[in-house]
Amino acid sequence: MRPSHRKSKIIVVVVVLCATLGWSQTPKHEVKIGFSIENTKGERWQTDLEQFQQRAHDLGAAVVIRSADGDDDLQFKQLQEMLDSGIDVLVFLPHDTGKAGRFVQAAHAKHIPVISYDRLVTNAPVDLYVGFDLFSVGVLQAQTLVDRAPKGTYLLLGGSPLDANSKVVRAGQMHVLRPLIERGDIKIAGDIWVPEWSATTAYMLVAQALQSQENPLTAIVASNDGIAGGAIQALEDKKWSGKVLVSGQDADLAAIERLFEGTQLMTVYKSVGKEARTAAEAAVQLVRHQSVEGSTTVVNGSNKTKAILLAPIAVTEQNAKNTVFKDGFQKLETVKRGLPKEKWAALEK
Repeated sequence: MRPSHRKSKIIVVVVVLCATLGWSQTPKHEVKIGFSIENTKGERWQTDLEQFQQRAHDLGAAVVIRSADGDDDLQFKQLQEMLDSGIDVLVFLPHDTGKAGRFVQAAHAKHIPVISYDRLVTNAPVDLYVGFDLFSVGVLQAQTLVDRAPKGTYLLLGGSPLDANSKVVRAGQMHVLRPLIERGDIKIAGDIWVPEWSATTAYMLVAQALQSQENPLTAIVASNDGIAGGAIQALEDKKWSGKVLVSGQDADLAAIERLFEGTQLMTVYKSVGKEARTAAEAAVQLVRHQSVEGSTTVVNGSNKTKAILLAPIAVTEQNAKNTVFKDGFQKLETVKRGLPKEKWAALEK
């Protein structure tokens, strides 16, 4: 009996050693994230996707990315395919925020948590919203214009009426403008909403609005850089470019060039890399049932949604060096290539 007893002791020791060294553990489940984006058009979205994917991989997660080219039904079909493929969490940027509730319902039916990315799905119980303080974006846009021109004629140029973000940005703009409008210091020449945030459509709509203007406007409150570019093209047709103050958002390369050309007064820099990395971290935390830090809540219809809101930064010619260039979001040499040599000195101040 003794030899048998000693043998069993040896087996026990080996089992304990294996457990200690991790040999007997099953491989840790790799988190599979579905990232559904309504469209990849626009300079910034490639940065989002690259940064999101890199951070997810750093955390040991795999990412499945699908782009729907602005088609709601295609995006929903892609979502269903991702759910069938066994994703653990859904991160999605909706096209029509008011009709995206079905995305949330489909995911929750399979017990998959949902993160609404950059645009908040309205009236649907998403598990988390990751984006920027868009009310502050609007405030920064309007305040920068008003600081330069507290009186005059302004044109309001909002984004897609299907994007709830457009309305939040407008609310921030009006927070600044309304008292001046009521006082009579600022007159509103028009209130335009641009479908799909299209620069081409913005150009046509602004060109049409300018036909009734005998003198240059004071300012155009453009809600992002794409439609700002369209508006500036319309101003160039009237030979008013550089005479009208124009706002923007996203710190696109073309917009940064326009800051130094003098045709756009400001843009709003949102560290989209940070937003993407934050969303990737939150996605992994939700799957692993870890607490998501840095969250607050935002009003979403009759409910409140848990959210991580990042702070935007107003960028002008004066502080571009310490913001978008310092962060590496735009490269000094790249911007130089888009400008005439006589403008280079301003870049290097």
